[in-house]
Amino acid sequence: MSAPAAEISEGKLTTTAEKIADLRRRLENAKEPGSPRAIAKREAKGLPSPRQRIDALLDSGTFVEFGALCKDPNDPASPYGDGVVTGYGLIDSRPVAVYAHDMTVQGGSVGEMFGRKVLATMVWASKMGCPLIGINDSGGARVQDAVTSLSWYAKMSGYAEQLAGLVCHISLIFGKCAGGAVYGPINTDLVIAVRDQSYMFVTGPEVLKAATGEETTMEELGSAENQGRYGNIHHVADSEADAFAYTRNLLSFLPSSTYEDSLTINPGLEPEITDTDRELDSIIPDDANAPYDMHEVILRIFDDGEFLEMYEMEAPNIITGLTRVDGRPVGVVANQPNFMSGVLDIRSSERATRFIRFCHVWRLPLIFLVDTPGLLPGVDEEKNGTIRRSGRMFTAYVEASVPKVTIVIRKAIGGAYAVMGCKQLGADLNFAWPTAKIAVMGAEPAIDLIRHAEIEAAGEGGPALRKNYIDFYNDYIATPWIAAERGYIDAVIEPHSTRLLLRGALRQLRDKEQLHIPRPYGAFPIPI
Repeated sequence: MSAPAAEISEGKLTTTAEKIADLRRRLENAKEPGSPRAIAKREAKGLPSPRQRIDALLDSGTFVEFGALCKDPNDPASPYGDGVVTGYGLIDSRPVAVYAHDMTVQGGSVGEMFGRKVLATMVWASKMGCPLIGINDSGGARVQDAVTSLSWYAKMSGYAEQLAGLVCHISLIFGKCAGGAVYGPINTDLVIAVRDQSYMFVTGPEVLKAATGEETTMEELGSAENQGRYGNIHHVADSEADAFAYTRNLLSFLPSSTYEDSLTINPGLEPEITDTDRELDSIIPDDANAPYDMHEVILRIFDDGEFLEMYEMEAPNIITGLTRVDGRPVGVVANQPNFMSGVLDIRSSERATRFIRFCHVWRLPLIFLVDTPGLLPGVDEEKNGTIRRSGRMFTAYVEASVPKVTIVIRKAIGGAYAVMGCKQLGADLNFAWPTAKIAVMGAEPAIDLIRHAEIEAAGEGGPALRKNYIDFYNDYIATPWIAAERGYIDAVIEPHSTRLLLRGALRQLRDKEQLHIPRPYGAFPIPI
């Protein structure tokens, strides 16, 4: 490594050549400003430098750095960069702003120049109207800087709120992040981590034990997998390369800013019914209670079978993610019958609420694929606030002004019928497959409720009578025909027609405008 900045001669430089040489020495020192010991420790773990990470994320050769020569003004011997690399570049030839923590400089902790550099990057992203990506690998606030570090955390958090809903802000967690280093990312649009490498917690195990006496492990407290299940990490990648690929793919679905349109990619593919479409006619089991994988439906009704799932580790009884219809990005919310029969509980409702609002902000149409037996009952659900937390999904859906299309695949029971995009809640177009079952309750509990006395009075003939009532309910009440007769759905369709029907539906809704009564703020509380 080159000599530290403090060792560079402060003598008078008289020629242009000397000044250029001086600049080169300083920039060389700025490339790896950490101590040899810290750099050796990073290399022993096989981890790249912050600039290498940025180069791996961006289009080759497009990174332009600013602030490389920033340093602590109160310490002449301090290293360049102050623990963070900032700049801008391109992803798929579209501008992005980026910053990356440098763990070899004071643990990547936040100091004054660190904060100034990141804030300048945020301002640049807002001026350019481009996404902002933060590569986080930080121990948090710089303890020796006292309130100065805290003040810059506050300034960065304050400006992040101004970016929210303007440009997409993505946080990549690539190390052990604590305190302020997790409070910042959690309020960005998406948090992406690496399995067995990324950790998030407010307080680390050692401090936690000293403060409360509680003993835990790093893995239990803040591993990527656990934080993914808690809903704090939205995608867990197998490696940094996979995390970068996911980030690039995600941005391909989004506009650069909320004032722009998303890119259209390969529209008009397969304009006729295909063999893959026809597979949908037999994909639903004849047994109404048999599970199946909703991913198999998703792969057949959207462009190229492409689907980028989001929040996949949280609440696997629901599926949320991005895909394309006729080349244009859309968001998908689908029940997953393979897990808990696709029932809606607190966690799945919160996952859906977050995703619905994400699509609303980025003006992505919403497609709902429905197969759910209803909302999960139970004492624990009630104690944990299911009324409040699940109920927010209703408001998020109504609030979303984007085109909304619902397809009832199989079960749409009770309150879940409403919250999963029914026409009365504001869906623009509603369709159902012939396999749909739409009712207030499932057949068994409905018959037990309304025919209980009659079945009990039948004595030994009670079970047979109950079965007859259940069959009648399934055949004549819990069907799509009553909903179609009353206009609650727009059409009952053959499954193989779904892909092309969705294409036509979204073409019709492309110029949708939804007017609201002007108001400065809504009374809806923070959703999650």
